Amino acid sequence: MDSCVKIINEWDIVAARQLGRNVAKDLGFGTVDQARITTAISELARNIYLYAGQGQVCIEKTEAVGKTGLIIISEDQGPGINDLRKVMEDGFSTSGGLGAGLPGVKRLVDEFTIESNPGEGTLIKAIKWLR
Repeated sequence: MDSCVKIINEWDIVAARQLGRNVAKDLGFGTVDQARITTAISELARNIYLYAGQGQVCIEKTEAVGKTGLIIISEDQGPGINDLRKVMEDGFSTSGGLGAGLPGVKRLVDEFTIESNPGEGTLIKAIKWLR
């Protein structure tokens, strides 16, 4: 169940959210967690659209010892992030937004990793476990 949405325009953000909601629902996530997952996907897809121009968001089922979850992989070949520590600070925004972005995503999920190299792009993995 490896499903990806290419992010090129704003409609793709909606498509990624819808895919995430459907996968979350199929896995048995409740409505509150479905909302958390779609919000996280929305933020990640919007970041690709705003900062990288294009990329993709993949949503798939993941399993670990005795647990099932949903993994969101956000990937782009954009300009990358120069200062990861800074973008992970609450309130930091380069787009004039609320700055809830990546720190907000991290709070919405159970596991969060980010790799970014200036000039090469960014790879973010976020996992929400089914309780």
